[in-house]
Amino acid sequence: MPQRGPSPAPAPAPADAARAAAVRALAEEMAGMRGPLLPVLHAVVAEHGYVHDDDVPVIADVLNLSRADVVGVVGFYHDFRRTPPTTHRVSLCRAEACQARGAETTYAAATDRWAASTEVEVGEVFCLGNCALGPSGTLDGALHARLTPERLDALTEGWRA
Repeated sequence: MPQRGPSPAPAPAPADAARAAAVRALAEEMAGMRGPLLPVLHAVVAEHGYVHDDDVPVIADVLNLSRADVVGVVGFYHDFRRTPPTTHRVSLCRAEACQARGAETTYAAATDRWAASTEVEVGEVFCLGNCALGPSGTLDGALHARLTPERLDALTEGWRA
């Protein structure tokens, strides 16, 4: 059966051939799994820290998916970042229990403090399951409770703003 319409444009050559080969190896290793896209993306993030634009066509090729399929999944889940990670990450709970205990003030202080920083990324999560000790958040992945702007400053004293 002849193909209708124009054929898809070939993917441009990746800027980093070594990374492309490593991503291809990860994808090929998991290609036989049932629903391999999420495990492949998790493996890429674990290995490289983020999903680079050049990774998308490689993963799509190995898994026989469109680039749009891969980009759609990467964009949907917050775990699959598209940029290199910063040195530090602050994730503050914005769910109702933490909000009732003052999370908005802490979140506003954190976003103001690190607004121009390339070293610290401030994000929000919706429930860390630590509601009784809110407001809660994670600092570089470690859970902290009863966060206030002052406590946050003390815990991150050595971080550059």
